[in-house]
Amino acid sequence: MSDVLACDGVAVRYPFAAADAVGPLTLRLARGDRVLLLGPSGCGKSTLLQALTGLIPAALPGARRGQLHLFGQPVESRSPADWAAQVAFLFQDADQTLAGFTLADELAFALENRALPPDDIAARVAQAMAQAGLHPDWMGRRIATLSGGQKQMVALTAVLAQGADLVVADEPTASLAPGAAKMMADLLLAPGKTVLIVDHRLGPVLDRIDRVVVLGRDGQTLAEGPPDKVFASHGADLAAQGIWTPLATRLRLALAAQGVSVPAVVQVADLVAHLPPHADLAPLLLPAACQSGTETLRLNRVDCAPPFGPVVLRNISLGLRAGEVLGILGPNGAGKSTLAACLAGLIPPRAGQRTGPPGAMAFQNADSHFAAETTRAECLAMGVPAADCAALLAGWGLDHVATQHPFSLSAGQKRRLALALLTATDRWPVLVLDEPTAGLDHAGTTRIAGHIRRLAGMGKTLAVITHDADFALSVCDRVIVLAEGRVQADGPARTVLRDTALLQRCGLAPPEAAPLLHWMDRTPC
Repeated sequence: MSDVLACDGVAVRYPFAAADAVGPLTLRLARGDRVLLLGPSGCGKSTLLQALTGLIPAALPGARRGQLHLFGQPVESRSPADWAAQVAFLFQDADQTLAGFTLADELAFALENRALPPDDIAARVAQAMAQAGLHPDWMGRRIATLSGGQKQMVALTAVLAQGADLVVADEPTASLAPGAAKMMADLLLAPGKTVLIVDHRLGPVLDRIDRVVVLGRDGQTLAEGPPDKVFASHGADLAAQGIWTPLATRLRLALAAQGVSVPAVVQVADLVAHLPPHADLAPLLLPAACQSGTETLRLNRVDCAPPFGPVVLRNISLGLRAGEVLGILGPNGAGKSTLAACLAGLIPPRAGQRTGPPGAMAFQNADSHFAAETTRAECLAMGVPAADCAALLAGWGLDHVATQHPFSLSAGQKRRLALALLTATDRWPVLVLDEPTAGLDHAGTTRIAGHIRRLAGMGKTLAVITHDADFALSVCDRVIVLAEGRVQADGPARTVLRDTALLQRCGLAPPEAAPLLHWMDRTPC
């Protein structure tokens, strides 16, 4: 067999489940293929990846049907560990991938397990760090001190150091700032690489992909082919199932509902050329206005530091109002999560003063929120009346998993459940959301955007950390940019997110919708 990967009628079912988690499906990768696997949250994308090297059923419970071959050999002919020399696997949660105490331990781990000579290991590690832009001084840094995005950078660098023939990556850019995401996409998806990747963030990867395979809600193949053809021919079907499509595709479908017809293009720049003057883009790109109230929370000349760590932000003065949504952007390691914890009152400032009521924070790792045996039990533990649990879960698209253990949910479902729990009662007037859309499909992201604006309309004070500038544009009234230990910009979202020079200087990127904002300014209403 010449295929690097061959799946024939592959399906996976978990213990006690009434239906398959994914499949049956047929999938092939030849050497040099760069394939993007898309689908709605919970359709089995991560399950499929975990079956490819036999993690399911060898290490994770589940039954697999169908034929599965790697490099012409049945997957079950080796243990998952024995495939590691040829297949580099990146889990969706970087903490599941990272095993070392320090950066040096982590990058050398897989190579040491292959018993490579020490000089070869040192050379590979040094090369991977140089490619990823990690300074040699990082070698001694402890993994536990890194931010979520920095951990993902380290996990990706470890994959590069392996030099495997096949890379299988689950949401590799989800927690990365735009500059880092683009760099890692360039390295991971370079021509000649053989890669199967799951990623909801299409921007950094789409122009480096040879083929898209789309799974439907039933875990079976919905569409397959070159990206431009798939999105042109199946855009409406994908949108109906809540699957991410390029912004130009989504806008084309939304404009059609306004009676505006534009060609089936994939790039926003191509869309702009075909927009008629009467096209109304504002409700498609920008949030509905909310009347902000009095100031709820203030940081006055505050120094912020993580517990037991050094100060990362100095002299921060910031006020938040009721009914306002503040976006917090910045490169990986800029201190966004530390500032968020300070805003929520979870960590006290090292200097300066925080005034205002305590708040709640939705953490990057949604598992940190759960302690009960079912999603419904989590609602009850949060104080939601039993009669209201069903409606609450239905509002977040989680009614069908009410009896499941929270840890058995997909990453997107876990994130929605955490947000549902924090917003289920009036206990907290201040809500801080750390990367609330990471790993979510388009339907989940749209649902969260709607809830954020609904909460703002109710007078809640919200702060949202995100690397997605288009999401920030769609939900935030105001945006701050953090870099180099301070606030680099603070202003209306539409203004700050069009400052290309500022964003690029801070390792960020303007929203994909930026050309459309320019068009709106030039076109009379």
